Amino acid sequence: MKIGITYNLKQNPAENLPPDAFGEFDTEETLSALAAALETGGHETVKLGWGVEALRRILTEQSNGEKRGIDFIFNLAEGLEGRNREAQMPALFELAGIPYTGSDGFTLSLALDKAQAKIVVKHAGVNTPEFVTAHDDIPPKDLPPFPLFIKPLYEGSSKGIRLNSCVTTRKGFEEQFLWIRNQYGPIPILIERFIPGREVTVGVLGNREPYVLGIMEIRYREKTGQDFIYSYEVKKDWRRLCEYIVPAGMEPLTEKRVRESALIAYRALGCRDVTRMDFRIDKNGQVYFLEANPLPGLSPIYSDLVIMARGVGWTYEKLILTILKHAQERYAKKPSCL
Repeated sequence: MKIGITYNLKQNPAENLPPDAFGEFDTEETLSALAAALETGGHETVKLGWGVEALRRILTEQSNGEKRGIDFIFNLAEGLEGRNREAQMPALFELAGIPYTGSDGFTLSLALDKAQAKIVVKHAGVNTPEFVTAHDDIPPKDLPPFPLFIKPLYEGSSKGIRLNSCVTTRKGFEEQFLWIRNQYGPIPILIERFIPGREVTVGVLGNREPYVLGIMEIRYREKTGQDFIYSYEVKKDWRRLCEYIVPAGMEPLTEKRVRESALIAYRALGCRDVTRMDFRIDKNGQVYFLEANPLPGLSPIYSDLVIMARGVGWTYEKLILTILKHAQERYAKKPSCL
């Protein structure tokens, strides 16, 4: 097949933007690794970029009688601005009638809005921390119990998350709230009860019968006596600061709860092909859903899903080709449904 790769490319943010402004975007190294992995499966690849220009390239390929058109899209594009940004490219794919990997625009938007995702997942029977959201410049008065965790509502890759995002007092909360406002502008903010304990991330693959690829705990390499926070500062220095444990090593009942919670959330959100989800586990073994990322990073070096896959014995190539295989099977079973 001829596979087009859609993506947003990392760039250095302007001086008036925070340093993690483009934290979710991909590097040339990731794109080259992805293309090479797809080519090991016998596929031809074309880098398409993002937006209208990417669609124009797709349509040009389709209409050029001398070239073979794009057969499939491997989508990495994060889009720009708002909770529907990850849905921008899937909508164009569907408009052009081209099959693509990953979840559709509805699920991508639903998962990116962390509050809406929590509502859906909680309704399906999975624990999630109490939360409120703020959409204006005034910090809300009614809050969940302290400690609290504060972060942007529509972002990923630890954008807007710092080591002091966990606050224990009203004063600390207001200071962090105003810091987000000053750094990132008038964006919605999520304020949720912080769950002391372990942080795990879960990879789920498949469609009609989704399955857990692995459960990975992420913790500080050195014992600090503090709860782990996967902040921007930590991700910048992940090799020195982080330890990735695969398998996570937990009591059988707790592992069962994590697996069941991940699969319930996957189905409830309508995820397809691949998703990575984050959970906290408290001292009593209770599992709390934090968020889902149905468009997970695929850097061959530092992305959590890739580290997890290697931890369970998968190569990078196997992970990429398996995601593609699940997408192909989905279209083969429902040829009229994009």
